[in-house]
Amino acid sequence: MKNKNNRLFTLDKFIEESLYNKKHGYYMKKNPFGEGGDFITAPSISILFSEMIAIWIISFWEKLDCPKQFNLIELGAGNGEMMRVLVNTFNKFPQFKNSCKINILEKSELLKQTQKINIKDAKIKWLNNLNELNNFPCIFIANEFFDALPIKQFLKKEKKWYERHVNFSNDKKLNYLDIPFDMQKFEKKIKFKISYKQTFIEYSPLTIKYLKIIINKIKLNNGGILIIDYAYLEKEMKNTLQAVSKHKYCNVLKSFRNSDITYNLSFNLINNIIKKFGSYTSLSTTQEKFLTKIGILDRAEILSKNMPFSEKADIYFRIKRLIDESQMGHLFKVMFITNHKNKFKLGF
Repeated sequence: MKNKNNRLFTLDKFIEESLYNKKHGYYMKKNPFGEGGDFITAPSISILFSEMIAIWIISFWEKLDCPKQFNLIELGAGNGEMMRVLVNTFNKFPQFKNSCKINILEKSELLKQTQKINIKDAKIKWLNNLNELNNFPCIFIANEFFDALPIKQFLKKEKKWYERHVNFSNDKKLNYLDIPFDMQKFEKKIKFKISYKQTFIEYSPLTIKYLKIIINKIKLNNGGILIIDYAYLEKEMKNTLQAVSKHKYCNVLKSFRNSDITYNLSFNLINNIIKKFGSYTSLSTTQEKFLTKIGILDRAEILSKNMPFSEKADIYFRIKRLIDESQMGHLFKVMFITNHKNKFKLGF
């Protein structure tokens, strides 16, 4: 929607332009990870996070009856830190390593190059899209992937629905503009009554597109997906849109193309949508419970047994950031989706 004096974008188009513009997009022009960047992810906080994910993957592969060939796909590998540790861990399990075909889906060419430098494994294949995958069983890993995908926002005012837009005016000031929206028509299109008992909705068309492809791969070839992300379990949706720059929250509109824009996933919404795809098992928990049940504290005890106190303290300080309920432990949730016949529940 455009007019002579203004440019009007739906919120998801604004986020797409801000994060993924080929020349000026946030993820296309810089590496935002680490202390010197804008935010830190769990793999950079402690190597034990990635080791626990590796153990989970190997255990799931065993539950799938150890297929001789299967695909491991990381969705959005960031700076490659997690995959680097995964590869190093897999090297200790020769049978698993020989069966595993590692793939990374990454949109940013800049981050691709960073990943190739950090991981240094010639056998990794970088995908442009998930349709490039062959017909082997697939294990998908998505750590802070879906929260960075563009979202639409819909809000209800006086029993009428509106869609949130961003208005680019001539003086370069950005502001939100809510425009009347035909929710009934939209719900017919997506074949899902998303507005039921809601007054505010966050919906990512790209997330649904990815999930459809992934669920179809799981249906045809077996496997599953592990999602670790900012999320909440409550049924009522809410406004969770935020921007981060230099480890601090900032204004979404004022930091156009210069900050990370994210939101918290509604696991309840994902669950409801998955039900429309067929019969699948979906399990959810907090990051604290997931990592603890897999054995991150046991691993830390073994690792730090003969360490000096300062090194031991550092290990447990980092783990606390991952599992403490006042830090990442409850803010991050974990979801596992697989075929309904698969009874694998490690971490849940």
